[in-house]
Amino acid sequence: MKTLLIVFHSVTGGTRAMAEAAARGAEQEEGVRVRLLHAQEAGPEDVLAADGFLFATPEMLATMAGLMKDFFDRCFYPALDRLNGRPYVALICAGSDGTGAARQVARIATGWRLREVAEPLIICVHAQTPEAIQAPKAIGAEDLARCEEAGAALAAGLAMGVF
Repeated sequence: MKTLLIVFHSVTGGTRAMAEAAARGAEQEEGVRVRLLHAQEAGPEDVLAADGFLFATPEMLATMAGLMKDFFDRCFYPALDRLNGRPYVALICAGSDGTGAARQVARIATGWRLREVAEPLIICVHAQTPEAIQAPKAIGAEDLARCEEAGAALAAGLAMGVF
Protein backbone atom coordinates (compact mmCIF):
# COMPACT_ATOMS: atom_id res chain seq x y z
CA MET A 1 0.00 0.00 0.00
CA LYS A 2 1.33 3.44 -1.01
CA THR A 3 0.69 6.59 1.02
CA LEU A 4 -0.16 9.95 -0.50
CA LEU A 5 0.24 12.84 1.92
CA ILE A 6 -1.80 15.96 1.15
CA VAL A 7 -0.66 18.94 3.22
CA PHE A 8 -2.63 22.17 3.02
CA HIS A 9 -3.28 25.49 4.66
CA SER A 10 -6.35 27.61 4.01
CA VAL A 11 -7.41 31.03 5.23
CA THR A 12 -10.68 31.63 3.38
CA GLY A 13 -11.69 28.05 2.51
CA GLY A 14 -10.60 27.96 -1.13
CA THR A 15 -7.43 25.97 -0.63
CA ARG A 16 -9.18 23.58 1.76
CA ALA A 17 -11.83 22.88 -0.89
CA MET A 18 -9.10 22.26 -3.47
CA ALA A 19 -7.19 19.89 -1.16
CA GLU A 20 -10.37 18.01 -0.24
CA ALA A 21 -11.23 17.63 -3.94
CA ALA A 22 -7.75 16.26 -4.63
CA ALA A 23 -8.18 13.82 -1.73
CA ARG A 24 -11.55 12.64 -3.12
CA GLY A 25 -9.91 11.95 -6.45
CA ALA A 26 -6.96 10.15 -4.89
CA GLU A 27 -9.18 8.03 -2.64
CA GLN A 28 -10.72 6.40 -5.73
CA GLU A 29 -7.43 4.62 -6.44
CA GLU A 30 -7.06 1.18 -4.87
CA GLY A 31 -3.77 0.52 -3.16
CA VAL A 32 -3.24 4.12 -2.06
CA ARG A 33 -3.84 5.44 1.43
CA VAL A 34 -4.62 9.17 1.43
CA ARG A 35 -3.72 11.34 4.39
CA LEU A 36 -5.13 14.88 4.33
CA LEU A 37 -3.45 17.03 6.98
CA HIS A 38 -3.51 20.70 7.80
CA ALA A 39 0.01 22.16 7.66
CA GLN A 40 0.01 22.70 11.44
CA GLU A 41 -0.77 19.00 12.05
CA ALA A 42 1.81 17.55 9.64
CA GLY A 43 5.30 16.78 10.87
CA PRO A 44 8.50 15.09 9.76
CA GLU A 45 7.21 11.62 10.62
CA ASP A 46 4.24 12.15 8.26
CA VAL A 47 6.54 13.31 5.48
CA LEU A 48 8.94 10.40 5.91
CA ALA A 49 6.07 7.88 5.89
CA ALA A 50 4.65 9.15 2.57
CA ASP A 51 5.41 7.83 -0.91
CA GLY A 52 4.11 10.96 -2.66
CA PHE A 53 2.93 14.47 -1.84
CA LEU A 54 0.37 17.04 -2.81
CA PHE A 55 1.03 20.49 -1.33
CA ALA A 56 -1.86 22.99 -1.37
CA THR A 57 -1.42 26.60 -0.31
CA PRO A 58 -3.05 29.95 -0.84
CA GLU A 59 -1.06 32.70 -2.45
CA MET A 60 -0.45 35.37 0.18
CA LEU A 61 1.43 38.53 -0.81
CA ALA A 62 2.79 36.72 -3.88
CA THR A 63 4.19 33.80 -1.84
CA MET A 64 2.94 30.69 -0.10
CA ALA A 65 1.06 31.10 3.17
CA GLY A 66 3.19 31.48 6.28
CA LEU A 67 1.78 28.38 7.97
CA MET A 68 2.61 26.33 4.89
CA LYS A 69 6.16 27.71 5.04
CA ASP A 70 6.21 26.79 8.74
CA PHE A 71 5.39 23.19 7.78
CA PHE A 72 8.32 23.12 5.38
CA ASP A 73 10.59 24.81 7.95
CA ARG A 74 9.77 22.18 10.59
CA CYS A 75 10.11 19.23 8.24
CA PHE A 76 12.87 20.20 5.84
CA TYR A 77 16.02 19.13 7.67
CA PRO A 78 14.62 15.99 9.34
CA ALA A 79 13.60 14.75 5.87
CA LEU A 80 16.57 16.03 3.86
CA ASP A 81 18.16 13.32 1.69
CA ARG A 82 15.46 10.86 2.75
CA LEU A 83 12.79 11.68 0.14
CA ASN A 84 14.84 11.71 -3.04
CA GLY A 85 12.81 11.02 -6.16
CA ARG A 86 9.38 10.90 -4.53
CA PRO A 87 6.66 12.59 -6.60
CA TYR A 88 4.77 15.74 -5.78
CA VAL A 89 2.15 18.10 -7.17
CA ALA A 90 1.34 21.65 -6.01
CA LEU A 91 -2.08 23.30 -5.85
CA ILE A 92 -2.25 27.08 -5.44
CA CYS A 93 -5.36 29.13 -4.66
CA ALA A 94 -4.41 32.56 -5.99
CA GLY A 95 -5.96 35.96 -5.79
CA SER A 96 -4.19 37.21 -8.86
CA ASP A 97 -1.24 35.19 -10.15
CA GLY A 98 -0.01 32.31 -8.00
CA THR A 99 3.35 31.86 -9.69
CA GLY A 100 5.34 33.22 -6.74
CA ALA A 101 3.80 30.64 -4.39
CA ALA A 102 4.30 27.88 -6.96
CA ARG A 103 7.94 28.90 -7.38
CA GLN A 104 8.48 28.79 -3.62
CA VAL A 105 7.00 25.30 -3.30
CA ALA A 106 9.11 24.13 -6.25
CA ARG A 107 12.33 25.47 -4.71
CA ILE A 108 11.69 23.66 -1.45
CA ALA A 109 10.71 20.47 -3.29
CA THR A 110 13.93 20.72 -5.31
CA GLY A 111 15.90 20.94 -2.06
CA TRP A 112 14.15 17.77 -0.90
CA ARG A 113 14.96 16.29 -4.32
CA LEU A 114 11.31 15.54 -4.97
CA ARG A 115 10.14 14.97 -8.53
CA GLU A 116 7.47 17.31 -9.88
CA VAL A 117 5.10 15.08 -11.85
CA ALA A 118 2.69 17.78 -13.05
CA GLU A 119 2.74 21.53 -13.51
CA PRO A 120 1.38 23.42 -10.50
CA LEU A 121 -2.39 23.76 -10.65
CA ILE A 122 -3.13 27.42 -9.99
CA ILE A 123 -6.76 28.35 -9.44
CA CYS A 124 -7.21 32.12 -9.63
CA VAL A 125 -10.14 33.58 -7.71
CA HIS A 126 -9.40 37.16 -8.90
CA ALA A 127 -9.67 38.68 -5.43
CA GLN A 128 -8.27 42.20 -5.76
CA THR A 129 -9.90 44.32 -3.06
CA PRO A 130 -9.39 43.98 0.70
CA GLU A 131 -12.99 42.80 1.03
CA ALA A 132 -12.66 40.21 -1.74
CA ILE A 133 -9.30 38.98 -0.46
CA GLN A 134 -10.66 38.37 3.04
CA ALA A 135 -14.00 36.93 1.94
CA PRO A 136 -14.70 33.18 2.02
CA LYS A 137 -13.80 31.58 -1.31
CA ALA A 138 -16.04 29.29 -3.32
CA ILE A 139 -14.12 27.30 -5.91
CA GLY A 140 -16.18 26.48 -8.99
CA ALA A 141 -17.15 22.93 -9.90
CA GLU A 142 -14.92 22.91 -12.99
CA ASP A 143 -11.86 23.93 -10.98
CA LEU A 144 -12.66 21.46 -8.20
CA ALA A 145 -12.87 18.75 -10.87
CA ARG A 146 -9.37 19.73 -12.01
CA CYS A 147 -8.13 19.36 -8.42
CA GLU A 148 -9.85 15.99 -8.14
CA GLU A 149 -8.15 14.89 -11.38
CA ALA A 150 -4.77 16.01 -10.06
CA GLY A 151 -5.22 13.90 -6.93
CA ALA A 152 -6.47 10.93 -8.94
CA ALA A 153 -3.55 11.09 -11.39
CA LEU A 154 -0.96 11.30 -8.63
CA ALA A 155 -2.55 8.37 -6.78
CA ALA A 156 -2.78 6.30 -9.97
CA GLY A 157 0.90 6.89 -10.69
CA LEU A 158 1.79 5.79 -7.16
CA ALA A 159 -0.41 2.70 -7.37
CA MET A 160 1.04 1.64 -10.74
CA GLY A 161 4.61 2.29 -9.66
CA VAL A 162 5.10 4.92 -12.34
CA PHE A 163 6.49 7.30 -9.73
